[in-house]
Formats: sequence, structure tokens, C-alpha cells
Amino acid sequence: MSEISTREHLDLFNYPKLSEQQLERYHEQGYLNVGRTLTKNGLHHVLGEVMEAWIAEKGPFDSHQTWLTNSLLPDIHHRSELVRKYYFSGPMVGIAEQLLGPNVKAATSQLTFKMRGNTTPFAWHQDNGYGELDPYNAITSLTALDDADLENGCLWLIPGSHKAGQVEVERSDEDRRALSPVELEVEEDRGIPLPMKAGECLIFHCHMMHRSEGNASKDRDRRILFLRYADADAVEVYNDRKPRLGRLLRGKTIFPEVEHFETSLPLD
Repeated sequence: MSEISTREHLDLFNYPKLSEQQLERYHEQGYLNVGRTLTKNGLHHVLGEVMEAWIAEKGPFDSHQTWLTNSLLPDIHHRSELVRKYYFSGPMVGIAEQLLGPNVKAATSQLTFKMRGNTTPFAWHQDNGYGELDPYNAITSLTALDDADLENGCLWLIPGSHKAGQVEVERSDEDRRALSPVELEVEEDRGIPLPMKAGECLIFHCHMMHRSEGNASKDRDRRILFLRYADADAVEVYNDRKPRLGRLLRGKTIFPEVEHFETSLPLD
């Protein structure tokens, strides 16, 4: 775990604020690269902590393991102090407040890795298809921990696809990746790749259609820190509309269980 002080961690993160033009672009296109949110030093420290957690949990890449084992490590803020600082009080919190309003909670933290050798693609989907939250304005942030490009499996998305709203999906019991839209035909020819530099952060709307190819690189990983933010009163539609549990970061909530969730973990 990191022993970096609150004062020191301010030098590890950049805190961009979205301009009116950027806000308009996000609402129109459904996504935005907000630039570098991890400094070079911050990237070094975050990578060190998350790789320690990843290796302890996963070990070396094994092509015989499931896609879940090879690609995801949930609740990384429980395993990395610096990720927790970034998640709870870092650059994305202010941006989430700009996009969601005054009441914001943390909704998901995880690592989404495609290590060299992991050539499994991930099909078109919406993040709200995996965890449908209401109100329908949750945002996903992807912070690149490596340079991501076509070779090592950068993200593809369809600009403006968030305007179609929540897409009904069919889910395979055998493979959670098998989310097939049944109301909206995916216009794949409109999809664009979004290469990123290490330390940059991409945000997109919960209804954005996106996918990624496998990592075809022989010597480069594609590691991403995935953080999701939601309205403080967001509920899980798929779970009898129970409140999504997550640390309250800004404002207030009507749900006591959210108000008191993970309050033992310091904000910074």
C-alpha cells in the first residue's frame, strides 16, 4: 500500500475542469478525452500498486482461464490506497459533479486489463447493460495505464449512440460477454477507435455503445483503471430498484445505506 501523503498525492493527479465547449461535446457525442489526469509520477505509483494487487490475485496470464479471470479485478480501491484517493477525491469527482449535478457517488472501481497474449475481443455493449442504473446518466471513466492503440486493444465506440437510450439485451448464461442488443441494430460502420496515451482519461455516457479487440501485441499490455460514477440516489433497476451502494462523494442522498457506505475509508 502507498504511504503517499494527501499533500503529495495532489502532485500525482491533474484536475481538469470541463469547459462549456467540452460539456456540449460530451452531451452531443457521448464521450470525451479529458486529457492527462495522472502525472508521470502518478502513473508510476498507480501502476506499482495495481500490479501488486493484480499479480497477487491473478498470477501470470493463462490463456486457459476465463475472460473474467484474465480481464477484470473488481473493487481495486480496496487493494490500492492510491487508487482509492484517485477514485474518492481525484480528478473525476469534480468532472462527475459537472455532468451529474451536486449529488455524486462512486459506483464501480475495477481494473480492466488485456495483458499481452490476451487476444479475446469484447463485443458491443453499454455499461448500463451490465448494471442498469436509474437515473440514466451514470458516467464511465477509463484511465489508461499504458498507451492504448489498435494493436493492443484500444476502445472503439459509436459517437452519439448514447442518444438511443437503454438498449434491451439478451445475456448468455454461459458467458456474460454475450450481450446482444435486441432493439437497436449496432451500426458498426460508425464505430471509431480511440487510442489513448498512458495517464489520459476517457469518459463516456452509460448508454454509449463500445467494444474492444483483443491485444495482438507481443510485448505490450493494455491496462485500464475503470471507474464509474452515478447520481447519489441512483438505483439498480435489475435488483428491485435497490440503491446502488457506493461512497457518497458530493452532496447528499435519500438513502441512509449510501450515506454511511464505506465511510470508514478516508476520502483522501
